[in-house]
Amino acid sequence: MNIPKTHQAVMPYLMLNGAQKFTDFIQTVFNAEITHQHPRDDQTGLLRHGEAQISASTIMYCDAIEPWGTATSNLFIYVDNADESFHKAIDAGAAIVMELSDQDYGRTCGVKDTTGNVWWITSVKS
Repeated sequence: MNIPKTHQAVMPYLMLNGAQKFTDFIQTVFNAEITHQHPRDDQTGLLRHGEAQISASTIMYCDAIEPWGTATSNLFIYVDNADESFHKAIDAGAAIVMELSDQDYGRTCGVKDTTGNVWWITSVKS
């Protein structure tokens, strides 16, 4: 199978109300690298297609338009420090879904970003 270098066989594709807010959130909270942004041609300022990399994972996204509407997701993400990412997310406007806690699989929490995606943030215990 021939897949572009920055892609995986399966990637989320999010259709959002506020793609720019999403871009800002993932850059602030997860140090995402924006690898592609293609605006719509109709001068609305909406994003036709965007791609971001967090570590070695790519997320594709765009501004939602008719006839497709929005498509948000639950996303599980490993980070170096769940506490730090949780606080960055809250400072960036996320809502708490699950408080920080220690589980057998690591330090974890859940937040909902300003475009409706839920992030399950986990750092593995040393």
